[in-house]
Amino acid sequence: YKMAGDSSFPDVDTDGSEKSEEMEIVVNVGGVRQVFYGDNLNQYPETRLAELVNCLSGGYDSIFSLCDDYDPGKREFYFDRDPDAFKCIIDVYYFGEIHMKKGICPICFKNEMEFWKVDLKFLDDCCKAHLSEKKEELEEIARRVQLILDDLGVDASESRWKRCQKCIWKFLEKPESSYPARVIAVLSFLFILISSVVMCVGTIPDLQVVDAEGNRMEHPTLDSIETACIGWFTMEYVLRLISSPNKLHFALSFMNIVDVLAILPFYISLTLTHLGAKLMELSNVQQAVQALRIMRIARIFKLARHSSGLQTLTYALKRSFKELGLLLMYLAVGIFVFSALGYTMEQSHPETLFKSIPQSFWWAIITMTTVGYGDIYPKTTLGKLNAAISFLCGVIAIALPIHPIINNFVRYYNKQRVLETAAKHELELMELNSAEGKAAGSRSELEDLSREGKDDPFYSSRIKVSHSDTFIHLLSEEKNYRTRLQSCK
Repeated sequence: YKMAGDSSFPDVDTDGSEKSEEMEIVVNVGGVRQVFYGDNLNQYPETRLAELVNCLSGGYDSIFSLCDDYDPGKREFYFDRDPDAFKCIIDVYYFGEIHMKKGICPICFKNEMEFWKVDLKFLDDCCKAHLSEKKEELEEIARRVQLILDDLGVDASESRWKRCQKCIWKFLEKPESSYPARVIAVLSFLFILISSVVMCVGTIPDLQVVDAEGNRMEHPTLDSIETACIGWFTMEYVLRLISSPNKLHFALSFMNIVDVLAILPFYISLTLTHLGAKLMELSNVQQAVQALRIMRIARIFKLARHSSGLQTLTYALKRSFKELGLLLMYLAVGIFVFSALGYTMEQSHPETLFKSIPQSFWWAIITMTTVGYGDIYPKTTLGKLNAAISFLCGVIAIALPIHPIINNFVRYYNKQRVLETAAKHELELMELNSAEGKAAGSRSELEDLSREGKDDPFYSSRIKVSHSDTFIHLLSEEKNYRTRLQSCK
């Protein structure tokens, strides 16, 4: 294309006598004028610019169906669109592919491509990745908004039991829904801490008692507190299971499996204590009970249900499998190499501690991780040199993948905060548009409301949000490209 200057345009009669390949058209997009040739545009006849070449013969109805305005004197087509996005889109006519400029909203750019009727297949793969990421964010915002709307809405057609289930579910699963729900969440958090403390304190010998057979057991008071905590966990799990909208998904959820593992050992050990003695020897029953009591440590993972930080850490580790795999691979290679070298170099010493290469693995692990217990150590000069190189390599191997893992954590944590804020803004916008629909049916009435609310800072900020944000397509059938375009600039 070339910038339009003093170019003279040939006369084109309404019969279309001039060949479209030799025709020039002037397009004014957001105040930027550009000239295109018909032979370039006709490479993609289904696009909007290619349709402009042949629309003159169809009269003004045909012209205004494609553009916002038309100047017959200058023979110039006007479009109220984003000129920066347009400069990227027209690359398809010259290079056969489109690259999105940095700083343009991917969803806005997709809408621009749809307006100019350019297929998304021309968008380069590097830019499609940004578009997919933005789509996922919008889907997540829509999901959060829909969940909030479901909680706020009351379906009169639902039975009383269904409404009761929904109330119990909100009461136990969503602490932000009400003040009593927050109290229950705090109580659940305290029960987890108390249970964990009791489990640790019960292992102190001075606080244990001796039974009739001479075996040490937990103090009865601690045992009673443990029973009360398990009773709370059991009641909480049963109520959540009963009120769950999807019980299969609830039962297979990771955190709910942790809840089962936290309470199941108590009932199994209780059953073995009272009934197992009749079926097997008493010593075997005690060993089984002790093994099950160790599983009580699973209840500490219940804290993740009430901690957004632990949840963020879990998701960050899931997204860092590649970096964690690299870390383990580096360590595995280093452990194998340095343990083999250490074993070979220490064989000449009569009091060597390196009896075999597998035994040297332990030395290599604690050396490369800079732990150094000192139970195995080299005694020869070459062995010490090998040890020095091994822990230097270990520090480097551990430090390299740590930075990407930290970045994943920070990126995911910030993303969750942004999505939460965006969901609140969408709700405010939906509420505001609903109020506008009831109070006014035209743009002039909305301006009157805006003028009346200038003295109210909170109201003014809500009005401002309505001009800067838009509905998500997943929540509304209406597509207001221009509004979203203005919000992304």
